Amino acid sequence: MTTAEIRVTLPDGSERRLPAGSTAGDLARAIGPGLAKAALAARVNGEVRDLARPLPDGASVAILTDKDPAALDVLRHSSAHVLATAVRQLFPHAKIGFGPAIEDGFYYDFEVPRPFTPEDLQAIEGKMAEVVAADHPFVREEVDRAAAKRRFVDDPLKLERIDDLASDEVISVYTDGPFVDLCRGPHLPGTGRVKHFKLLHAAGAYWRGDERRQMLQRIYGTAWFTKDDLEGYLRRLEEAKKRDHRLIGKALDLYSIQEDVGPGMIFWHPRGAMLNFQLRRFIEDIILARGYELVYTPHVTREQLFRRSGHLPLYAENQFPAMGAGEGEAEDVRYRVKPMNCPMHILVYASQQRSYRDLPIRLAEIANVYRNERSGTLHGMLRVRGLTMDDAHIFLREDQIEQEIFELLDIVELVMGKTFGLDYRLDLATRPAKKLGDDAMWDVAERGLEQALKRRGASYRLDQGGGAFYGPKIDIKFNDAIGREWQGATIQLDFQLPERFQLEYTGADNAPHRPVMIHRAIFGTIERFVGFLIEHFAGAFPLWLSPEQVRVLPIADAQLEAARGVAAALQAAGLRARVDERSETLNYRVRDGEVMKVPYLAVVGQREADAGTVAVRVRGAGKKQVVLPLAELVERLTEEVRTRSLVSSV
Repeated sequence: MTTAEIRVTLPDGSERRLPAGSTAGDLARAIGPGLAKAALAARVNGEVRDLARPLPDGASVAILTDKDPAALDVLRHSSAHVLATAVRQLFPHAKIGFGPAIEDGFYYDFEVPRPFTPEDLQAIEGKMAEVVAADHPFVREEVDRAAAKRRFVDDPLKLERIDDLASDEVISVYTDGPFVDLCRGPHLPGTGRVKHFKLLHAAGAYWRGDERRQMLQRIYGTAWFTKDDLEGYLRRLEEAKKRDHRLIGKALDLYSIQEDVGPGMIFWHPRGAMLNFQLRRFIEDIILARGYELVYTPHVTREQLFRRSGHLPLYAENQFPAMGAGEGEAEDVRYRVKPMNCPMHILVYASQQRSYRDLPIRLAEIANVYRNERSGTLHGMLRVRGLTMDDAHIFLREDQIEQEIFELLDIVELVMGKTFGLDYRLDLATRPAKKLGDDAMWDVAERGLEQALKRRGASYRLDQGGGAFYGPKIDIKFNDAIGREWQGATIQLDFQLPERFQLEYTGADNAPHRPVMIHRAIFGTIERFVGFLIEHFAGAFPLWLSPEQVRVLPIADAQLEAARGVAAALQAAGLRARVDERSETLNYRVRDGEVMKVPYLAVVGQREADAGTVAVRVRGAGKKQVVLPLAELVERLTEEVRTRSLVSSV
């Protein structure tokens, strides 16, 4: 190989030699015209880059096409720039914020004098089509700080971002036609590759997520590689609107949020509280049968506990401000409401001497914690400030890690797979930039989780940098009925907090040893999980979980006593049943039961009253009725509840 050449390695292990200065686009053309036409970006030594950037000698290179998931983010980031290009043409004085790719789409923030209207979005979308048709190339330049400031002298949002960049950070700008932006990239070769997109809506967003800063206008959009994918996504969006937990939660009277009392705080109404209760009882029954012990800990403690745990300062921005000292305490004493349960459970563990024979010790608490989420991020039950966590902390020896991970994954399969019928995947999340402890300890923790997953034979995806500040974790991601992905259970392996709290157990050698700690939650938070369940089932919960399981409907007052007897028999069997004694017509009461998504409506007419039967209407089956003896109905429904079946037994 001459000095005028470079050598690159392809995904199949083969090597290619190219003239020095060759780009990933040149490599694609050298491989073949088909790949050259399909190429969108490249992965160079693990980093996704533009096709037009020169390749370093010795690099590992993969050409990305629309078949590669990573290319979808590049498409959406480029779509955000097409959006900004269009906005600047229609609103020349708009100040430009950030425009990242996000899950299923993209957004861009603009500082403009007034909010964007639906008519504005329609005009912007039309202008985007013109930008796409022009097929402007995305041109990358690297500039110094002074040049960057000259480029954006009239754009204070960009100037602020430049000032935040580290002194040694490479500053790059991208140009497409008339638009220039401060951006790391990567981008598609040109705007003409952005074909199937749709602007969705606009909303207010504080600059940099800080409610003390100015309000910007954020435009959301989506982009896909094919027309079918775009149309399919838009259909899912329409279905998602019908399933919105905020609308269904109100219609079914499950919960409310009293904004004037506390944004992000859930008021569980009786029907919603029954959902909450059933989930608590379900998970507690599971863990008590597996050696867990319940504890209850304070909601408020002195803040020194969170300093010792590392939550202050690493988690300070998500904690509520400190409260003053209590009567008789020193003036410098401060209290905090807890954002996590782990420091309290650590104190329970440390309250007595522990032996290696005692381990693992599994302490569980379904507890309320409080996190000061920014007001702009709050979203119904899915992002709240008052959270109910089905939390547990397991203290164990290093040689017990693998078996404990196996047992936790068994619980995940029982809850997510077998009970709720969910498809899910596992993500292994590694050390974040802000973390406690040294890399050597993180190496041990990450290796422990990875080995457990491999020996289990579990498939998993790597989430680089997605771990908690005290340890790596396994995250469970699952899909709902319309294909959306949700965050579920988490299993976190922690060597840091036992060290910070100097936890010990006495080993077989009578010497003190440091335990390892696992943080785990199966539902995550009950608020978020209930929000998910509302949308997944569209409010039509399985029988065991339904707040109201059977509504008994007498046709007329003459059958009222018989209807009360039916309800009493159902209640005696542990079923949640009630009689609708209102004087409304039967059709009205049937319709109300359907609207409230009651699984079974038991109609009692004179014929049923005389024969000891009920005419059962199954939710979702229309006007079809099944006449059953009361005893058989009770037997079927109790078995459906016992097995937590997802399908009707009638």
